[in-house]
Amino acid sequence: MPRLSRSLAASLVVVALLSGCARGGKAKKDQRYMAQDVETLYSAARETLDRRNYKLAAAQFDEVERQHPYSVWARRAQLMSSFSYYVSGQYAEAIGAAQRFLSLHPGSREAPYAYYMVALSYYNQIMGVQKDQKITQQALDALGELIRRYPNTDYAADARLKIDLARDHLAGKEMEIGRFYQKQGLFLAAIIRFRTVVDRFETTSHTPEALERLVESYLAMGIPEEAVKAAAVLGSNYPGSKWYERSYRLIQRHVPDAPKKTASAS
Repeated sequence: MPRLSRSLAASLVVVALLSGCARGGKAKKDQRYMAQDVETLYSAARETLDRRNYKLAAAQFDEVERQHPYSVWARRAQLMSSFSYYVSGQYAEAIGAAQRFLSLHPGSREAPYAYYMVALSYYNQIMGVQKDQKITQQALDALGELIRRYPNTDYAADARLKIDLARDHLAGKEMEIGRFYQKQGLFLAAIIRFRTVVDRFETTSHTPEALERLVESYLAMGIPEEAVKAAAVLGSNYPGSKWYERSYRLIQRHVPDAPKKTASAS
């Protein structure tokens, strides 16, 4: 055999051997992977979670469900996957895993926890009042759904606290927009925003300011009667606040004949 041919033949043999080894190694690796039973897969995911490698743990819990979709372990893995995604900050994936669990096991005793994970994942995405508040409304809806379905759980108790904070956040957004309109001299648009706070978010920390801003805006529009009414509500509910003191001074200056009980600071 010519020297070139012998070299080519040797090269082909080496390639064939390497290819065979690669296929054999891959096959053995796949075989070992697929041979793992569901308990082994789940335990490995839990160990990864305990090591705080949350992203990998979520992927491993997903693999439990993928390989053994009809097992009891798969149901557990769905919740653990949601939790792992949540603590890693992958909120969309956490919501997806929890909602998938609820679609498959709506009557499960773990359902309250799944609803809680959905609500928390929305809640943790709430941004400052300068940003769009769509996610805040989604968090509020999810928290409300949890309370409506499972009112006597610990999850619902925590959800009630978070609802108050979410509502305060939405009220803060309305106030920011209202103040902007007020500075621009768009008093009617400002009044609509301040009225929204008073009517829809009356239990939030923004209500006293909203009432005082209504006094300012009504006076600016030449509607003193409405200004007096807003000041009266403010004085009745928040008599010791700085916002009532400001409204009191405004009413004295612009509506001196207002009833004393309406325009008297405590």
